[in-house]
Amino acid sequence: MANDFIEKLAVQAKKNPKTIIFPESNELKIYQAARRILDDGIAYPILVGKPEEIEAFAKENNVSIEGFKIVDNTDPELVQAVIAEFLALTDEYSEKALNRKFKTPLNFAAGMVRVGRADALAAGILHTTGEVILSAQQFIGMQEGVETISSLGIVISPTLKTSEGNLLAITDCAVCANPNAAELADIAIASSNTMNSLLGWEPRVAMLSFSTKGSTEHELVEKVREAVRIANEKRPDLKIDGEFQVDAALLPEIAAKKVKVPSEVAGKANIIVFPNLEAGNIGVKLIQMFSGATAPGPLLQGFAKPVTDFSRSAPVDEIVENLIMLAVRAQGAKEY
Repeated sequence: MANDFIEKLAVQAKKNPKTIIFPESNELKIYQAARRILDDGIAYPILVGKPEEIEAFAKENNVSIEGFKIVDNTDPELVQAVIAEFLALTDEYSEKALNRKFKTPLNFAAGMVRVGRADALAAGILHTTGEVILSAQQFIGMQEGVETISSLGIVISPTLKTSEGNLLAITDCAVCANPNAAELADIAIASSNTMNSLLGWEPRVAMLSFSTKGSTEHELVEKVREAVRIANEKRPDLKIDGEFQVDAALLPEIAAKKVKVPSEVAGKANIIVFPNLEAGNIGVKLIQMFSGATAPGPLLQGFAKPVTDFSRSAPVDEIVENLIMLAVRAQGAKEY
């Protein structure tokens, strides 16, 4: 089931392979995953590091790097060229500051994405999620109109029947602990962009609560209502609605009973936004435990260009799946 989903995305990735930059060039799983995506025509890998060290590591571990591009963040000529391109885009940093910060491979890789020398950033085997997020925020920057980093997972369930079959996007279950109304609105907007670029969906976003369209009054419900208002004001072109209980968001027969006002989302949502990380974490685990569902991801979102953060314990197969999703996102809309 999950394999069918990934295989479908792999076919899409092969139509227009993008470049993915890897700053963690001393980790064997990165080489193995990069080898597979190149051999399968998914994407073109770029490794950050000294060529002689990368070649020695590959030889020691019996992994071919033929076809890989290597960029050396200690090469003064290359670094100065990237800095010049970076400063032509923004005056956020001085040349001196960038010279210092680009000594770190993760920061340099993010800078390469910012200036268009790579299409996407992939890290997390040796770096924490916080480190990946901070570097991407600083050197790739945020999606226009969004100030909140979040995560999005894709539930694939044998028992799920939604407007997208057995697929459902869920957010945020990994990053933003207690979002306020404005942050929830950002998450809804970013999730819409992510799923449009990943699967070509017309997003229908349900903002979840324990109330459906005024059935309960509480300050927690009011936060969700305000998030809907902000999201609709920012992006009136998107279908974002709420507040909904989850059954009213996903089941047409329940929506028909509970939702007494016109809605393009009620009963046919393909993206659900949890009101906080507590609800999201509990929700995704319940889905997995009781429905036999899988949940590829989570994907980071909110950045100006696509970024993925691996679990530090991720096996190579999981890394490859994340890279396939990343490659497809890099083909899509300009913002992620």
